[in-house]
Parts: sequence; C-alpha cells; structure tokens
Amino acid sequence: MSAADRLQAILLSAIAAASVVICFLIDPAAGFTAAAAFLLCAGILIIFAERRQKQIRRLCDETARILRGAEQIDFDSFNEGSLSMLASEIRKMTVKLREQNTALQEDKVFLKESLEDISHQLRTPLTSTLLLLEILRKPDLTRAQKSEALQELFSLLSRMQWLIETLLSLSRLEAGAALMQHSEIRCSALIADALEPLSIAMDLKNIRTEIRTEGEPVLTGDRPYLTEALGNIFKNCLEHTPEGGIITVTASENAIYTGICITDTGNGIAKEDLPHIFERFYRGSDFARNGYGIGLAYANKIVRQLNGTLSVRNADPRGAQFELRIYKTAV
Repeated sequence: MSAADRLQAILLSAIAAASVVICFLIDPAAGFTAAAAFLLCAGILIIFAERRQKQIRRLCDETARILRGAEQIDFDSFNEGSLSMLASEIRKMTVKLREQNTALQEDKVFLKESLEDISHQLRTPLTSTLLLLEILRKPDLTRAQKSEALQELFSLLSRMQWLIETLLSLSRLEAGAALMQHSEIRCSALIADALEPLSIAMDLKNIRTEIRTEGEPVLTGDRPYLTEALGNIFKNCLEHTPEGGIITVTASENAIYTGICITDTGNGIAKEDLPHIFERFYRGSDFARNGYGIGLAYANKIVRQLNGTLSVRNADPRGAQFELRIYKTAV
C-alpha cells in the first residue's frame, strides 16, 4: 500500500471512529448500529482493495512478460474501470513497440545488405584502379598506352565519385534532411539542363534526341534535383540504346499534372525486372546489371518528394518508356 493510500485509510478510519463515538453519546443503540455498519463497510473495502491489488500485480506480471519478449499476452481479463483503461493503453503501446521493433529489424537488414552492395559496387572499380596504377608504373609504356590507361582511370574515378555522391544524396532524401525548393520551371529548359552533361556520350554513340513539347509546359519543383532525376533517366536510356538509336522526349501539361515522357529505342525491359526497376541496388537480368542499380531509385525518390510519380513500361514496338508526372495538387 502506498503512502497516499495509507493516509486515506487513516483519515477515513478517524472520521468513522468519531462518527461512532458521537452516535454512542446520542444513543447507545445507534452507536452499536454505526459500529456494525463501519465494520461491514471496512470489510467490503478490504475485500475490494485486495482484489484490486491482485489485479495490479497480474498487470505488472503481464507487463514483465512483455519485457521478457513473451509473444502471447493477456489483457482481456482486466475489465475494471481504470485498470481496464490502463491495460488497453499498455496493449496499444505493446503493439506499437513491436511494429517499431519489426521495422527496426528490417532497417538493420536493409542497411547490412546496402553496405554489402556498396562495398561490392566500389570493390570492382577500386580493383581496376589499382591494376591501372600498376600498369602506369611500368617504365616501358608508350605514350599511347599511358594515355589510354589514364583515360580509363579517369572514367573509373568519375564512376566512383558519381556513385558515392548519389548514395549520399539519396540518404539525405530518405532521412528528410534535404530541403526541396518549389519554383516554376519550364520543361524545355529542364530537359536541356538534364541532357547537357550527356551530349558528348550521345555524340560518340550517334544517338539522336527528339524533343516534342505541347505549348510551353511548366512544372513546380526543385530545379537542381529534378535535373538530376531526369539526367539519371536519360543516362539509363543512353546505356541501353544501341548506336544510331533515338531518345524521344515529350512534355505536356494539363489541369492535373505536368508530364515528361522519355522513350528510347533499346531492347526494352524484361517483364521480371519491371516491378523492381526503381528498387535500390536491384540486380536482375542484363538490363539491371549494366548499371549500379541506384540512379533510377534516386530519380524515383526525388520525384515522389516533389508530389509526383515515376513509372516505366515497355514501348511499342521496342524500347523502354519512362513517364514522369508532377501533380499540381496532392496525390
């Protein structure tokens, strides 16, 4: 019994005793009646107090079982007023904690797999870099061989830099640490910005771009992030479009959303890969293995942060078609 309960019992006993004494002074019969009523009430209170204490101990035992990791818990038998409310809140808290624990375990597994994927992705170019450095140390290399090795080395370092920067940016987005700006952007300017870094690579593969816009469509979003998202989609199309191919870009706007549709003339995407294209580090068929499995996941995350959607399908008669939509109202 707590100090407050003991104080309450002492006060009630004192009041009852004083009432009995007063009744005896007025009329002995009334005094005996009051004393009997006091004893009866005291007995009933003791019985109910013991019952309540027993339920509290059971509730503490169930709570202790939860802390020990018990799968089955029994709160249904607590149907008395405040104890029932307390048991209900503990049940809710238990369910929530278990859901959070499950999510935490899934995050740990995802983090472990992500670190393994990152180490795997970096190991190959790092190994190649070390081999190239060994080659460059040879004294009998010709100028042409040195130039070729240096170009390959630069390419490997650029790929590693892109991978690391993309992973950091994606982590910032997922952690909610990236602040998105919302400004009005012309689609034609956005497309030009995204294509500009790939212009040399497209020229080398003789890939032509056809840009079609209906009017002058605009969208609202963060220009640097959207440029990165579109750039990653274009980069994916470039990697899977054969020499002499075409990448078609169509931009349009209606009352609900502004859309940008990108279609290449590659071999398309295997049916088993389509549902997983935007998953980080997805490694499926040859289509998925050609890249790092990170660029499209990053693009999808950016678009969703900006109240948009990114979808992919196979084009008719061939190729892949990506459709980016930025909605004007919440979806």
